[in-house]
Amino acid sequence: MGPDHWVHLHPFYLLHMVDTVEVMAKVLHTDTAEEISIVNDTEKMIVVRLISHGESLTLCTEEIQMNRDRRKIQDFVRVVILMMTMKMIFSTMDIEIDAPDQMDMDELVPNPAHREPPVIRRLDEAVVNRIAAGEVIQRPVSAVKELVENSIDASSRSVSVLVKDGGLKLIQVTDDGHGIRYEDLPILCERHTTSKLSKFEDLMSIKSMGFRGEALASMTYVGHVTVTTITQGQLHGYRATYKDGAMEHEPKPCAAVKGTQIMIENLFYNMSARKKTLQNSADDYPKIVDLICRFAIHHTSVNFSCRKHGSARADVHSVATSSRLDAIRSVYGISVAQNLMKIEVLGDDPSSSVFEMEGFISNSNYAAKKITMVLFINDRLVECGALKRAIEIVYAATLPKASKPFIYMSIKLPPEDVDVNVHPTKREVSLLSQEVIIEKIQSAIESKLRNCNDSRTFHEQRVESLSLPNTVVKDSPKHPASSGSKSHKVPVQKMVRTDSQDPAGRLHAYVPVKPSGQLQGSPCLASVRSSVRQRRNPRETADLTSLQELIRDIDSNCHSELLDIVGHCSYIGMADDVFALLQHNTHLYLANVVNLSKELMYQQVLRRFAHFTAIQLSDPAPLPELIMLALKEDDLDAEGNENDDLKEKIAEMNTELIKQKAEMLEEYFGIYIDPNGNLSRLPIVLDQYTPDMDRVPEFVLCLGNDVNWDNEKKCFQTIAAAIANFYALHPPLLPNPSGDGLKFYKKVPSGNLDEGNASRNTSRDEKEDDTEHELLLEAERAWSHREWSIQHVLFPSVRLFLKPPTIMATNGTFVKVASLEKLYRIFERC
Repeated sequence: MGPDHWVHLHPFYLLHMVDTVEVMAKVLHTDTAEEISIVNDTEKMIVVRLISHGESLTLCTEEIQMNRDRRKIQDFVRVVILMMTMKMIFSTMDIEIDAPDQMDMDELVPNPAHREPPVIRRLDEAVVNRIAAGEVIQRPVSAVKELVENSIDASSRSVSVLVKDGGLKLIQVTDDGHGIRYEDLPILCERHTTSKLSKFEDLMSIKSMGFRGEALASMTYVGHVTVTTITQGQLHGYRATYKDGAMEHEPKPCAAVKGTQIMIENLFYNMSARKKTLQNSADDYPKIVDLICRFAIHHTSVNFSCRKHGSARADVHSVATSSRLDAIRSVYGISVAQNLMKIEVLGDDPSSSVFEMEGFISNSNYAAKKITMVLFINDRLVECGALKRAIEIVYAATLPKASKPFIYMSIKLPPEDVDVNVHPTKREVSLLSQEVIIEKIQSAIESKLRNCNDSRTFHEQRVESLSLPNTVVKDSPKHPASSGSKSHKVPVQKMVRTDSQDPAGRLHAYVPVKPSGQLQGSPCLASVRSSVRQRRNPRETADLTSLQELIRDIDSNCHSELLDIVGHCSYIGMADDVFALLQHNTHLYLANVVNLSKELMYQQVLRRFAHFTAIQLSDPAPLPELIMLALKEDDLDAEGNENDDLKEKIAEMNTELIKQKAEMLEEYFGIYIDPNGNLSRLPIVLDQYTPDMDRVPEFVLCLGNDVNWDNEKKCFQTIAAAIANFYALHPPLLPNPSGDGLKFYKKVPSGNLDEGNASRNTSRDEKEDDTEHELLLEAERAWSHREWSIQHVLFPSVRLFLKPPTIMATNGTFVKVASLEKLYRIFERC
């Protein structure tokens, strides 16, 4: 090839050529030459050699066949060519191109209009499945969500999650649900196999969280899946492994407990780019923990736990409870729970959308750096950006400093109004009349916040000494001053392992409690458990001299040591029907629940004097009948004969007396007696606490007999004492069925009956059985309600409000039973 085949190439054409090729290769640096490789659409390489000749550069070309390399960086080569061009412009040089005889510039710069359209191919099924798997299982938390939802759909009462390396090495979800049938194991992980629906129309009424049958299949395409399961009645369980949607081997018999365990190992082992990205991320396990927390506060009948592999302590441990607020307190802590308000919205307009919403929202005292929003629609954990933005707008406009709120909401709609099939991971749903629903919820939250925004609580930090009590710290050369970075080691016999700020009865989380169906059905108990106990300061008392004297008596008679005990104690549980176990520092106490509750109620009555809210009785109770019921409990005649005439006369006199004082009772104490002599309303002494209504007759009799109506101070004192005795947490009137009292509910042996008598008395015996059974259930309900109220109402209120009088130090209300120091001397361990 001679010089006559060389042509001059303007730098513009060189740049044009570089811009039109698809892929550029590399630049090799040597001492004498630089080489640039360029691949064009004709699969021919143009090699450009830059050889230094003093002031000039010569560019030569050759035609070489090679495969395309689309991984090279085009922009890098463009920059190199641009630098070459600029150098040629500002230097004196000859640019000559040695081109092949048959090479045309059209080959180097092909016209896009002359290209043939690309071929459309049908993707292989394995490729399709892997692409779909990457969309459904985006992160480890996506797999955990799908597995936990499957466990809940299986009616599980316990779900535990084990995670290793953020879920990439291991995800293990174990439940105690109904398990998987042996016959279903071969198709368990095939795509679009499900037990949740059989036809598309079922989506209109779907209630389960899973329905597509894609999740397990997707996991097998991006990880190694092992399933262990056993159903009710099977002698042993079965274990099967799955890969790419198919079962690898026949299920093997194995030991198992009721339910299912699904284990995913080496997640994204065949998706290197995603695995590398997730390996560098430290937020996968926190995302899983957050997910389990959200499930735990909504599905309160399920025990949830989540921990890292190799860790003995669970990062999430929730126990089944009937109270949503208790679940929130257990998972998110008391600092969140105590600043929540219950909210309910009912959309009953058929023209727009019928829905129900209930939940908890933070008040003005709650402060957080980011919003926490837990949203369930028809028991499905979802996200709704529009609703979240609407709520944030309300908080920013209503509360100071634009506080970031905590929101829990459960929205119930007819299944046909919810389209659940709009997102690959089912994270979002589409609602009918979504704008109307959001507007109603937004208005309800705004109204709730404006009503609560008139009072805020500010906590004052107090700097306390770090030295131990009764210890004098002196400067000494042997003990140089500390910088504060080291803490004093507490002796094991003085180490306190409980915190008074923890939820009441925290130790109960380690004792399984079988819920009572009858207890759950109690309207009164449900009302108490589902409401927020508002921790607010009582309103200002009335400006009455006698009342102020009674309150000063409470303050001056307060026992300082007992005040410290009740203010910083931890509730352990009930020791018997009357005494509860409390821990304060290293000491264990027995506390008389009746005395404590009676004193607390007495002080609360005086503090809320003339500012009571009321409980409306569904059926007003006539005072004469109530007093007669109370009098029948007493034997007025020494010989045991009832004197009805005397009782009626006493009832009539007390009724007239109470009717005369009705105006004062309503104004000062919230007790409303209508003109006909019926008791219609009772005061609320503790928020969301309802007294034992079986003691109403005794309370009315005390108002008539025991109140000193002649002296103002004594009148207020005795009325408050009567109310306190009525509201105190006495043992229920029925014997405790969990102890020796169970024999009270046993059937009385009927003796030997002949066949005729047995035949005649069958129906009567059945009726007696029913009556005894109902009585037993009523007793269980009453005792369970009392124990729950002691744990969740009484002692939290005692810590906040009670000022224990001096008499409690000597009358047996508090009894110290043990201390860690003494126990350590005996057992030499704690």
